[in-house]
Amino acid sequence: MPQRVLIGRKAQFAALIAALDRAAAGRAGVVLVGGDAGVGKSHLVAELTATARERGFAVLTGQCAALGESMPYLPLADALWTALRDPHSAADERAALEQGLSGRPVLRRLLPDGDGAPDEASDLGRQQLLGATLGLLGELGGQRPVLLVLEDLHWADRSTRNLLVFLSRVLQRERVCLVGTYRTDDLHRRHPLRPVVAELLRLPNVSAVELKPFRPGETAEFLTSLTGTGAEPPAELVERVHRRSEGNPFYAGELFAVGDDGELPAALADLLLARVERLTEDAQRVVRVAAVAGRRVDDELLRRVSGLSEAAAGDALRDVVSHQILVPTGTAGYTFRHALLREAVYADLLPGERTRLHRAFAAEFMRAVAPDSEPVADANRPPRAAAELAYHSMAAHDLPTAFAASVRAGRDAERMGAPDEAYEHYDQALSLWDSVPGPQESAGLSRVDLEWAAVRSSGRSGDVRRAVQRLRRLLALVDPEDRALGAEVRERLAYYLHENDRLEESRTWAQEALDLTPVEPPTPARARVLATYVRSLLATPERYDEVPAMAAEALRVAREADVPSAEAAALISLGQHTEATLGPGPEVTRAYSEAVRLARASGNMQVTLRALYVQAHLPYETGELARARALADDAVRFTLDNGLTWSTYGINLRFLQFLIAYTEGDWDRASEVADGFGIRVVRDVEAVVSAYALFLDVARGSSRAARRLQWIRPLWDGDQFLTYVARGLAAEQRLWEGDEAGALEHVTTVLASSGPTDTGLIRIAAVGLRAHSERAVRARRARDAAAEAAARAAADELVNKARFAATHTPDGRHDAWMGAEGRGWLARAEAEWRRAHGTDEPEHWRAVRDIFDYGFVYEVARSRWQLAESLAEHGDRDGAAAEWRAAVADAERLGARPLLRVLHDLGKRARLAEDRSRGGEEAAGGGPLSGLTSREREVLKLVATGMGNKEIAATLFISPKTASVHVSNILAKLNVTSRTQAAALALRENL
Repeated sequence: MPQRVLIGRKAQFAALIAALDRAAAGRAGVVLVGGDAGVGKSHLVAELTATARERGFAVLTGQCAALGESMPYLPLADALWTALRDPHSAADERAALEQGLSGRPVLRRLLPDGDGAPDEASDLGRQQLLGATLGLLGELGGQRPVLLVLEDLHWADRSTRNLLVFLSRVLQRERVCLVGTYRTDDLHRRHPLRPVVAELLRLPNVSAVELKPFRPGETAEFLTSLTGTGAEPPAELVERVHRRSEGNPFYAGELFAVGDDGELPAALADLLLARVERLTEDAQRVVRVAAVAGRRVDDELLRRVSGLSEAAAGDALRDVVSHQILVPTGTAGYTFRHALLREAVYADLLPGERTRLHRAFAAEFMRAVAPDSEPVADANRPPRAAAELAYHSMAAHDLPTAFAASVRAGRDAERMGAPDEAYEHYDQALSLWDSVPGPQESAGLSRVDLEWAAVRSSGRSGDVRRAVQRLRRLLALVDPEDRALGAEVRERLAYYLHENDRLEESRTWAQEALDLTPVEPPTPARARVLATYVRSLLATPERYDEVPAMAAEALRVAREADVPSAEAAALISLGQHTEATLGPGPEVTRAYSEAVRLARASGNMQVTLRALYVQAHLPYETGELARARALADDAVRFTLDNGLTWSTYGINLRFLQFLIAYTEGDWDRASEVADGFGIRVVRDVEAVVSAYALFLDVARGSSRAARRLQWIRPLWDGDQFLTYVARGLAAEQRLWEGDEAGALEHVTTVLASSGPTDTGLIRIAAVGLRAHSERAVRARRARDAAAEAAARAAADELVNKARFAATHTPDGRHDAWMGAEGRGWLARAEAEWRRAHGTDEPEHWRAVRDIFDYGFVYEVARSRWQLAESLAEHGDRDGAAAEWRAAVADAERLGARPLLRVLHDLGKRARLAEDRSRGGEEAAGGGPLSGLTSREREVLKLVATGMGNKEIAATLFISPKTASVHVSNILAKLNVTSRTQAAALALRENL
């Protein structure tokens, strides 16, 4: 059908153009275009891509296909492959894409002309591919803005859905606009895309464009555009077409194209097939073959399967294209103009014909899959030949071929970093195991090995629960006499249970695995089991003292068996134990450095990232912030270079990078990192990411803090670490708001979920102690002995928890080591406890300041605030003023608004500002209060609240006698005889 003007879509097109404009300005965004089949999504996107090209955008367009879950990343591969050969794109645009792909082999392998023999995938292959895609888009966007279109997402494989979610969450400042289209009428309740769309539309950078059917007037305008002459069709024809099409543009176009002789069946399939039946016999055969191939088919492949000669196939294709049944795509392929047309043709095939054509396609793809070798690289065939072979063989009821191809497709998917699809292939193969002859010979592996492959794919996809389920199933298949396999299965089960925080069960399985592996001679299997076992002991307080000996044994076996990854893992665990019990001596630094070297040499990315993390975290704990920053930055670059930014330790390293910048007072840099921590979260891992940004949001008094907490709140009690971070910072926010009860509610919840030796609880205890000390101070001033006693008792309980955590190791010894920040929080907890008891001195707050002075700018400023208050209470106005001015300077530079508010309040009450010597001057203006000095106004405000002279004295850091003199002067100046009258006058004047 010829291109036409947009009808009834102006608002939707304007929304898409606005997204392009935002992307060009460096604000990435995602637009999901939904609508029923045939409503005009493809045409709208075609107009968008044309406009984008006119505006200088690089355009990448890829389509999904109805091939189930067997074709990972198909639209991405389609977009890249087509863009490389797009005659509409500029030469420099294609060159930039070629250069970007050359440095990212994980993406290059997706293309038909890839090397066909990728390296074995790491456990984090999927993250590598996602990271590489993000890096490529960012790189292309640096040269010109990018429009990436993923069409027909209702057919997307799981990897493509993961890619869509990933890009929607991480694209922020790149010059990239992502547009996805999907059929709303296909999204039934259990459709896998449905929850994805619902989740994405909650993100701030994702918007929806919904296409509705035409109204009668729009249908008339649309049909007029189809005449090509501008002549309006008869009104009765327009009415009939609109009624039968229900305003669906595609249906309307089809009805109008075939005429209106009254004989057409009402069913859409018949309507569509009427177009096909007008073709020549050869052309109809080509259409039937194309329908079996899928949404897109290669020219040469189409010719071969059709059985037509080259000349006949060419004539047939010209007929098909001229009737707009198929449209050319790229340089050597065709796609159905609309997927409904392909579905109608496919459904119309006789069962035997459909089977024969699937068998013919299977034979073609069989040629691309050589036994015992990698898939043949053939630019004339689509990638993932094994997946295609499995699909067509299954449809042709050739179960043996489908079985073998599924196994091969699973391996290919693993190599391409698509573990979800690998699992689907392996799962299909396992379902066919009992239905095919000689499955072990055909697959080249045993059923146990195939189950093991499914487990491996589940684990790599991040579906830990599914991996655990598979492993439990696998245990039932393992021969009890096969101790080696039994140990291996149990080791992996222990590993995945540990990842799922089922620590006690993890240790039990690790112990069983250890019992099944012979002590001598040292083997790689025992090395890996020992490494996992030692890690489980780290999470078992009652077995904590066994870690050094077991780690030493793990190191010995790993070295003698030459398993560097296991050696690195054992070194990390030993280093963590030494750090926790003896402190960060040189031996810990050496252990972590050696672990990094070994892990990198082994190629085990997971262990490498763990080693890089502990290596960078150690100097952060010791207060060596410059070294920590350098190591963290290098580690983050490593994750970026390898596409691992969003792996578990990749995220942890970004957290560490954020915390270092936050600690150093480089809050602008911290804010840049936190920009990637989304607010609208729906899963635990996303909530943890978001919670870290609360450090900055709460300290700056940002409105984002409330929004983050609103989204985190439904999730924060489902994860211990999330509870600690989110509720702990929510408690601080409540304190700044003066809500001590709310703060203590959060503190109580966090402490209840923490272990007694968890040093993280010291910070939480310090927050709670601040709330109790505020209550105790207020009670003392009000002479409420009962309230003061209650606050002091509660403070005693909290400080004891902090002291225990600070001095005890997980195995109960009294020689725990704490990092610089932990010591600072303990000092603050002690100072707040003394304040609750009324025994705090400036030296206690000075100690807090000095400990945090290793480089924690914000906490130094907070400590100066409390030190200034203490100095003022003890009569050292000059010392208080010096600390106050330093705190104000830092708070202003950081933009710490809550801290600035309390500093300004303190400065006013204690007269610490530089112009405080002028505080006794008369205030300007008229009225009954005009004769009062600024200090007398402050006293009158407190009188109006009901304070006595002692409370006023404590609040304003003056003696009770001075407060009494001020009150007497106020009564005289106001010509009143009582404090009550003075208070009433103050309230009337809105003081």
